[in-house]
Amino acid sequence: CERCQCHGEDKNTAILYTLLSQNLQPGRARQRCLCHQRRTVRLRTPHVTCQAASNVLVKTISFMKNLPSFHLLPKEDQLLLLDSCWVPLFLLGLVQEMVTFEVTEAPAPSMLKKILLSGQSKGQEPERTQPTLAAVQRLQCCLNTFWSLDLSPKEYAYLKGALLFNPDIPGLRASLYIESLQREAQQALQELLQPLHPEDQGRFSHILLVASTLKSIPPALITDLFFRPVIGDADIAELLVEMLYEAPG
Repeated sequence: CERCQCHGEDKNTAILYTLLSQNLQPGRARQRCLCHQRRTVRLRTPHVTCQAASNVLVKTISFMKNLPSFHLLPKEDQLLLLDSCWVPLFLLGLVQEMVTFEVTEAPAPSMLKKILLSGQSKGQEPERTQPTLAAVQRLQCCLNTFWSLDLSPKEYAYLKGALLFNPDIPGLRASLYIESLQREAQQALQELLQPLHPEDQGRFSHILLVASTLKSIPPALITDLFFRPVIGDADIAELLVEMLYEAPG
């Protein structure tokens, strides 16, 4: 019963073992790591998917900019809502725009490079992280669940409002007003569902439950997967603020 070499007590020994075993045991060296869920991945077609994701992000920020009730909030609250809610709103946009994507295994750093850099100085910046297969599969599961709901355009609009106006974000100055806006969006969604799906009394609560899963997706995963190939080392938070407050045209 073989153990995965990446969990060896001495990582350098495991690396050297792998290098040597490539010549001694070719068949064994070609075996995939048993920890496949931890493998890092990247987009299979980044030029296509990143463009589609960028378009969705622009529409997401435009949705916020075009809401008069959003502009009535203090700027500090606007920034808090933007920082907290852009990921679930963006993911909802991916679902609405039917953006699909595939990933492929990211090439691992060479074994020799790992050995040479194993004693690098503490001041040196670490290599950029990449999404894991497990994290991407969880994201795709959330998107697939939403697609199964088959929401209408109005359902998407009201749900976006309910996600954006989240009164539970710490530090909000107008939390009571934001709570009333969320209630208004949820009520509009519920009233819309009654004539559209009279046979499905639990659809409203089911939609809100599925929407809550989007909040569990970390911003770092979305940034690294969809935007890091385009923006490089730029701060996504700063870019979002620029998009929100840029002048028309």
